[in-house]
Amino acid sequence: MNYIGSKLKLCQDFLPTTIKAVCGEDLSQKTFCDIFAGTGIVGRTFKTSVKKVIANDIEYYSYVLNKNYIGNQQPIDNKLQLIEELNALPPISNGFIYNNYCLGGNGERQYFSDANGKKIDTMRTAIESWKQNGRIADNAYYFLLCSLLECADKVANTASVYGAYLKKLKKSAQKDLILEPAEFELDNNAHQIFNKDANELIKEIEGDILYLDPPYNARQYGANYHLLNTIAEYKPFEPSGKTGLRQYYKSKYCSAGSVKNEFENLIKNAKFKYIFLSYNNEGLMTVGDVKSIMSKYGRYDLAQTDYQRFKADSNRFNKADSTVEYLHILEK
Repeated sequence: MNYIGSKLKLCQDFLPTTIKAVCGEDLSQKTFCDIFAGTGIVGRTFKTSVKKVIANDIEYYSYVLNKNYIGNQQPIDNKLQLIEELNALPPISNGFIYNNYCLGGNGERQYFSDANGKKIDTMRTAIESWKQNGRIADNAYYFLLCSLLECADKVANTASVYGAYLKKLKKSAQKDLILEPAEFELDNNAHQIFNKDANELIKEIEGDILYLDPPYNARQYGANYHLLNTIAEYKPFEPSGKTGLRQYYKSKYCSAGSVKNEFENLIKNAKFKYIFLSYNNEGLMTVGDVKSIMSKYGRYDLAQTDYQRFKADSNRFNKADSTVEYLHILEK
């Protein structure tokens, strides 16, 4: 999934190497918390090497992804058969996505082709029906929902995020949506997945390693990924404006006026020995801001690396190809 601030490349070396250098190579008895989890890539990186992962995000689509990738640990019976059945279902024509986010539905918005909008509605309705009638349990439910979100995203007619749709169907959006399984790693640990405000959840949990990857700038994730929340929740509402927005959570981390206070409250309330904050050189807080706050609560250090910029629309306002990714380190 194309994702603002994704840590996929950093997880290949920089993050695990730096975290192990600080906390020790053997993390098998550690509780690792990813409290702004997004697509869950950081928690997934540590899932099989720690005792427990706590994954959280306020966005519901993220909760679904993490319920599958982190929460699912054991094999799911007949999962491929379920995928095949969903792919074979005849499409319905009066679903919420088709009616509101496809040209054939309302003649205005074009987030998906008509055919793919109908497929999304068909599969999403079936998954919910199977859950309600007891055919599938929670593990299969979130596996199938996650699979649908991942595959719908691949055929979305957007420039990566859902703040706007494209006027004409791009090549990838013209392809037929084919549901494929969102595979997860097996293990025997008891992980926890939450769908809460990070600053509230931090008062309820504790552990060894806390990883923070909050929003860096004024872009609200709830607006940029609203359609994934709509597919994940699949509850009727009145879409607003040209882009069909839903009401969404507005993070205080996206406001220059509130981010420092919100961040300090998080650090102050954290019951974790080691805290790592990913942030870049274009964020609302400066390196000096972060150092000043974190240094109040223990021993502070800093690691950094160059990182390729996320590009949703060729970044006409941002010409640099890379940013500096900082990993702020605190031992409380």
